[in-house]
Amino acid sequence: MTIELTMLAYSVALLIVLVLFQATVGVRAKGAIPMANSRDDVGPATGFHARMLRVVDNHREGITMFAPLVLIAAAANIHNGMTVLGAELFFYSRLVHAVLYVLGVPMVRPLAWAVGLAGTVIVLLAILGIIT
Repeated sequence: MTIELTMLAYSVALLIVLVLFQATVGVRAKGAIPMANSRDDVGPATGFHARMLRVVDNHREGITMFAPLVLIAAAANIHNGMTVLGAELFFYSRLVHAVLYVLGVPMVRPLAWAVGLAGTVIVLLAILGIIT
C-alpha cells in the first residue's frame, strides 16, 4: 500500500475516533436514553458537545476533498514525492487540528487547518501534472 493510501486510512481512523469521542460526549451531555431515541426534543448541542460536533464536521469536510484525490492518484498510478508530501501534510495537520479543536486552542488551529488544505491542493496539483 502506498504512503498516500496509508495516510487516507489513518485519516479515516481519525474520523472514527472523533465520531466515537463526539458520541460519548453527546451521551454525557444529553443522556443515553434521549440520544438513543429520535432526538427530536434533545435541543441543540452546547459547549464542549457542540465543539465536538464541529470538529467531526470539519474533519469530514476535509476528508471529503482529500479521499477522492488519493483514490484517483492510486487508480492512475501517480505516486511521487509531491503526492506523498501532500498526503502526509493532510493527515498530520488534521491530527494536530483535531487535538487543538478538542482542547479549544484559538488562533493556531486555523493554521493547522490551512496546512491540511495545502496538502490536499498539493495532491490535486500532482495529479494534474502541474507539480512533480
